[in-house]
Amino acid sequence: MPDRNRYLLEEARMPGQWYNIAADLPTPPAPPLHPGTGQPIGPDDLAPLFPQAIIAQEMSTERYIDIPEPVQEVFKMWRPSPLFRARRLEKALGTPAKIYYKYEGVSPAGSHKPNSAIPQAWYNAQEGVKKLCTETGAGQWGSSLAFAGGLFGLEVTVYQVRVSYDQKPYRRAMMETWGAQCIPSPSNTTDAGRAALAKDPNFMGSLGLAISEAVEVAAKNEDTKYALGSVLNHVLLHQTIVGQEAILQMEMAGDDPDVIIGCTGGGSNFAGIAFPFLGQQLRGEHGKRRFVAVEPAACPSLSRGKFAYDFGDTARLTPLVKMHTLGSTFTPPGFHAGGLRYHGMAPMLSHVADLGLIEAQAYQQKACFEAGVLFARTEGIVPAPEATHAVKGAIEEALRCKREGKAETILFCLSGHGHMDMAAYQAYFDGNLLDQDYDENELAMALSLLPQVA
Repeated sequence: MPDRNRYLLEEARMPGQWYNIAADLPTPPAPPLHPGTGQPIGPDDLAPLFPQAIIAQEMSTERYIDIPEPVQEVFKMWRPSPLFRARRLEKALGTPAKIYYKYEGVSPAGSHKPNSAIPQAWYNAQEGVKKLCTETGAGQWGSSLAFAGGLFGLEVTVYQVRVSYDQKPYRRAMMETWGAQCIPSPSNTTDAGRAALAKDPNFMGSLGLAISEAVEVAAKNEDTKYALGSVLNHVLLHQTIVGQEAILQMEMAGDDPDVIIGCTGGGSNFAGIAFPFLGQQLRGEHGKRRFVAVEPAACPSLSRGKFAYDFGDTARLTPLVKMHTLGSTFTPPGFHAGGLRYHGMAPMLSHVADLGLIEAQAYQQKACFEAGVLFARTEGIVPAPEATHAVKGAIEEALRCKREGKAETILFCLSGHGHMDMAAYQAYFDGNLLDQDYDENELAMALSLLPQVA
């Protein structure tokens, strides 16, 4: 079927296991360290924050981990998600390349985030937890956990980064529709929030600070656990259902990707699409592919960050993890891709980058919105601001193929739609969307404050 544009897996072929890349790495990543002792953490250290099943997944080196049947049943509300061939975009670019995209915006929350929100909520409910607390940037994770919590009878509190809270009011409305409470961060409800407001009453917030607030609430309340939407191993694990489905769908298309692309903030959707394909390569089942992580130029943790031990949050409440970091005190500018405004990159993804298995590219937001508009006008889907970075990366690869006369196959993850982000698109059309650069002095200061680890 040479003109086929859409590849749909039957429900019965949805993967029943998650893939854990830790089983196939040539060297293991550096262990997380206790912030007090500096020693590797154990399960007991994480127990105040996470249920035991999540802790086991966080530390697992098993190649495959079963997806519980109740989680699979919820996934079937929208999974398997579709794979598309972007023929109209190819034609507009005049490229010999073939472009495919895995579309995660078909979930109820409109992004890939429910892939981890559903299992996290289910595991917590199974262990008798009544309340979950979390942070969110653009609101995609917060709305996903609100959705998941409602399904399993959990109260959900979400600390949303203030600049995104103000930019995206309908995300807050979505969370409240599903029964969650949404609080702008920094807030007066936590010590971390009050300290930030005392220093700067107009502080726009950051994901690092919102994490501090959510972790503080979970640590102080026995009936509350913390849920995280990216960065940690168990979240990346949950997202690998995306890449596993894509492998099967590329086989349906009779094609195979030369280049695999995803946007990166904390690393979850990029790992989700890339790790199953990278696992094939690490096991010797496939030749070398290119894996391209696309990040915002205003918050380039892979491109400019230091690979070092750092805290995952601003108030330094979390364990120390070795990752590409801009420094836990670094505050990115308030650009519209709020889900990518995080100072660090997932430790597992950072380790893979350190091994030279992936590469990073960074683009300013106006160029990404330009790519998003072209994609919308050719393929019909309006991408979320975060996802425009992946679109931009795919377009650049397709144009490279055009210059070089190469008919390569490009696959990217379109991690979510932008229906809640139309104010950003309007700002782009009105000429009010500006590229924003981080402060070099602030970056230097944040990196100088990295913890000293022997």
